[in-house]
Amino acid sequence: MEKSDFSGFSRDTVTFFEGLKENNSKEWFDKNKETFERNVLEPARGFVVAMGQRLKEEISQDIIADPRTDKSIFRLYRDTRFSKNKMPYKTHMGIFFWEGVGKKLENSGFYFHLSPPTLMLGVGMHIFPPDVLKAYREAVVASGSSERLTEAVEKVRQKKLYTIGGSHYKRVPSGFDPAHPNAEFLRHKGLFAGYEDLIPTDLFSESIVDFCMEKFIDMAPIHQWLVTAL
Repeated sequence: MEKSDFSGFSRDTVTFFEGLKENNSKEWFDKNKETFERNVLEPARGFVVAMGQRLKEEISQDIIADPRTDKSIFRLYRDTRFSKNKMPYKTHMGIFFWEGVGKKLENSGFYFHLSPPTLMLGVGMHIFPPDVLKAYREAVVASGSSERLTEAVEKVRQKKLYTIGGSHYKRVPSGFDPAHPNAEFLRHKGLFAGYEDLIPTDLFSESIVDFCMEKFIDMAPIHQWLVTAL
């Protein structure tokens, strides 16, 4: 992987998204496209390289960190064809580092979400594809992986900073024991840990990589369970 000279995002990064929230139009974006390229995309690419290096060193050599748009960096343009919301642009920055083969969102990974005034970090899988959901449910109750899931969730919860998300269904699916110790996880359509707070000052220096890495390591047991169990 290429070496990064990433030195943090700028306050202009935050200002750009604040402006976009107020003026979500092609006209406004076209006038500010140079600002987007310089203050959003350029540091985002550097962050992907720097963060990817750390994740590979401290989590897994198989983490994929690709500093291209539509790879690790989510595109800003929204697909409005089938949405009632016709706003043309997303008003946040999304960056994803994943581990596994196939499409990136069909794998567990590490997510960075900047939406002023907050920063959100997530680890895991937001939504399971149908075939993965089936394998997940089997792993939730299988001997060995069931106990490891309990341990992984407890490691994350004991830090007191993170939420465990993905619960969706009201009932345990047919064919599974609602009295199983891990029955709550059978009602999930995804499994992830999350952290959210006001944007830290670390965002404006290279120390944002350390800030994120600390949180990612705390939440990593969820990722590691998903990678080994599915």
